[in-house]
Amino acid sequence: MSIATIHHNSLEYLAAENIAVPHGFTTRFGGLSEGYLDSLNIGMHRGDSPENVAENYRRLADAMGFSPEKLVLANQTHSDIVRVVTEKDCLGSLSHRDYPECDALVTNTAGLALVVFTADCTPILFYDPITGAVGAAHAGWRGTANGIAAKTVDAMVTAFGCRREHIRAAIGPNIGPCCFETDGDVPAAMLDAFGQEADGYIRQKGEKYFVDLKGLNALWLRRSGVTDIAIAAGCTCCAPHRFWSHRATKGVRGSQGAIILCQ
Repeated sequence: MSIATIHHNSLEYLAAENIAVPHGFTTRFGGLSEGYLDSLNIGMHRGDSPENVAENYRRLADAMGFSPEKLVLANQTHSDIVRVVTEKDCLGSLSHRDYPECDALVTNTAGLALVVFTADCTPILFYDPITGAVGAAHAGWRGTANGIAAKTVDAMVTAFGCRREHIRAAIGPNIGPCCFETDGDVPAAMLDAFGQEADGYIRQKGEKYFVDLKGLNALWLRRSGVTDIAIAAGCTCCAPHRFWSHRATKGVRGSQGAIILCQ
């Protein structure tokens, strides 16, 4: 399955053809933010003005078809926590710090839009066309090793009665194996999680390692029974003009996100 680039006025985002509800992986293009945050920053605590962030969400809402008042955000801590959310979790806040800690959200409540944030980590969106349930997950290397992708699938099965073979997933832009250079702790964590199957996603160069987080998260999904998986091409660190990259900017950056609407 492919992931397409969508343009709406000056706004640009990515959408997967296997997910039939409104959704997107945001880029840097089409927002109101200025300076080092130019231009589509959706992180409230990156040094931007609240007015700019609110307008950026408004533009995304107009393009994708969700209501900003019905957003549920993830307060991400590189955990493996998945929250099942409903209408009562709509706090009317665009600050992730106002929400409970988690790194994935799932819902079957129509009208809710789920948001996770990235700037090199791996965003994953989930959709079950039978039950209508959706999910969104943030997988850094720790979340990848701890199976946040698989645990999101498990949560959809347990909470909403989804069948694994019906769930569709899309993996968005992240730092690729070309740029994700690590010490030995990261491959060790992947080998603990996956066994020798992780070797195919790890390349050693001298004393450093290069790890394919998209591939490893797709492996979790396949192990979980999900076969319909779209994967975005490219690397956020290679393209910091288009995507927010924590590594490329040494942390002086905004946030992009993955958003999905439950209908």
